[in-house]
Amino acid sequence: MERKGPAGTVAFDAQAFLDSTGAAREVVAFRRSELIFAQGDAGDSLFYIQAGGVKLSAVSTSGREAVVAMLGPGDFFGEGGLAGQSVRRTTATALTPTDVLVIGKVEMMRVLRAEHALSDRFIAYMLSRNIRLEGDLLDQLFDSTERGIARALLLLARYGTKDKPDRILPLVSPASLARTVGTTPARISVILKKFARLGFIGDEPAGTRINTSLLSVVLHD
Repeated sequence: MERKGPAGTVAFDAQAFLDSTGAAREVVAFRRSELIFAQGDAGDSLFYIQAGGVKLSAVSTSGREAVVAMLGPGDFFGEGGLAGQSVRRTTATALTPTDVLVIGKVEMMRVLRAEHALSDRFIAYMLSRNIRLEGDLLDQLFDSTERGIARALLLLARYGTKDKPDRILPLVSPASLARTVGTTPARISVILKKFARLGFIGDEPAGTRINTSLLSVVLHD
């Protein structure tokens, strides 16, 4: 059930996994730009891409659409139902002519319970894919200037040193941060507001609170 991945790493062979378990499934072909499922549909099955590509997107309550992931052959999607999601949180659209295996949620749960070794491999595969998607999302959310500011704040708070980090920084002027990362004070102010909105930093009477979640901005470059 394993194959060699990039740089000699071992990757999960999802096709072999499906073939060996005898899971009931059907192959469905989708045309370019055809809807596979929509946000809000019942999450009663998961999908495995045999050929082609799939875009996952989501629309917020304000009507803004965001691309969540771009997937290709060898990727699963729509697996949220296995974790208890009764409805789809994203919309899946075929990017090109695409062939997918459609596997019922109940059938997949039966296979995962019966085949423990294969279940472990499947879980490891999904975790590694989610790490990749998280990295892609961070790339979309934060540019190099934002990472530079996050890194500067963490260094000022002494993260990564043997000393206990200073969670509360004295007030740091946008002008001084701007000189550190090579941008304008106005840009610094906008980014700090974004970090505060996302919960990475917060205002305290003594200064600025640096939350450990800010590390997520710089851990993926």
